[in-house]
Amino acid sequence: MGRFKTSLFSVLENTGRHRAAARVLRSLLIALIVINVGLAVLGTEPLFQPFIGKVGDVIQVASGFVFLVEYLARLYVADLHPPLRRYGPLGSRLRYALQADAIIDLLAALPLVMVLFLPSSAVTVIVILRLLRFLKLARYSPALRSLLSAIGSERHALIGSTVIILGVVLMAATLMFLVEHPGQPEVFSSIPVALWWAIATVTTVGYGDVVPVSGAGKFVGGVVMLMGYGLIALPVGIVASAFSREIHSRDFVVTWSMVARVPLFEDLTAADIAEVAKLLRAQRVRAGDTIASRESEADAMYFISDGEVEIELPHETIYMGEGNYFGEMALLHRRTRTATIRAFHDCELLVLEADALTDLMGRKPELASRILAEADQRLSSALQAEGDLVKEELAQAETRRRDEPEEKELFDT
Repeated sequence: MGRFKTSLFSVLENTGRHRAAARVLRSLLIALIVINVGLAVLGTEPLFQPFIGKVGDVIQVASGFVFLVEYLARLYVADLHPPLRRYGPLGSRLRYALQADAIIDLLAALPLVMVLFLPSSAVTVIVILRLLRFLKLARYSPALRSLLSAIGSERHALIGSTVIILGVVLMAATLMFLVEHPGQPEVFSSIPVALWWAIATVTTVGYGDVVPVSGAGKFVGGVVMLMGYGLIALPVGIVASAFSREIHSRDFVVTWSMVARVPLFEDLTAADIAEVAKLLRAQRVRAGDTIASRESEADAMYFISDGEVEIELPHETIYMGEGNYFGEMALLHRRTRTATIRAFHDCELLVLEADALTDLMGRKPELASRILAEADQRLSSALQAEGDLVKEELAQAETRRRDEPEEKELFDT
């Protein structure tokens, strides 16, 4: 049961042990979410109701069952999340259930319960809950999560810009009421009525159902139209800037954490690891292309940010996937490579060249002394396993024959 639970957690949270199964599950859930939202929208249109009919209801109920099973499964493995383990089986599940992702998962499963136990008059609530399943896409979209995080981080600035927009709308409605009310008392009968014109004009929609006719009114309307462009651009610029910063921050954190995992750097300070991370350069490699050849000089180490590589050792072939690294000792001890390394799938690599690290160490003697001390200790401890590869690197890898499928089992037994 323990191995089953660990495998289930790996598939649900895509931790890397069952990459193929996790990708399949993720694709199926995304497709199911899109189908559910589409059916919920089209089901309200009388033209499509005869075509959807009972088939749509069956799909909705089946989807609700899948989402309910998914929610219960995620709740079951919640105590395996590293930040939650210390709270115990019950405490970790309670804390997980209060997280935003878990609440959205629960809302996605609620329509099934409501269909079975509530009267047909609750159809409006059920439709709304089905549409809320769209929010589940945030779990599978790092960009969407970054956008939500950006909006949250800039909430004070967005609230401020909203207050400014509301102030301008109120002022425009007041001025237009004062100017146009004498000539159009039935159109601009009060300031609340004039607010409709102000909102439509500031947002540059301008329906044309309410327009000024006096010269002063047209002047006020023109000024409000021009201000509208700048006012609407204000929150857009805030969100765009925050989103860009969030993306760069997320990429840096991922890169920083990958560097920090390397034993050669694990004792460095956060600032030193950040300096090393800045030296990384991106490299894209197509499937089948050679990254490094046997007998060539090992002058760089590699981090796999996406994809999978194949390492041909003398007696076996091993595979490394996203988040792994290889060639650590090549940075300071340029040995001849004992393996040929190819891209098994299309890969996104981060490359740390020995020359770049040597230049950094030359500029920072204290950093150099710490790295060299760790390197000497690792060599003296006989950690070298396969030429330029060490035991820690090989421990990440997966060994399989070339003709084996990428994923042997969904769950180990």
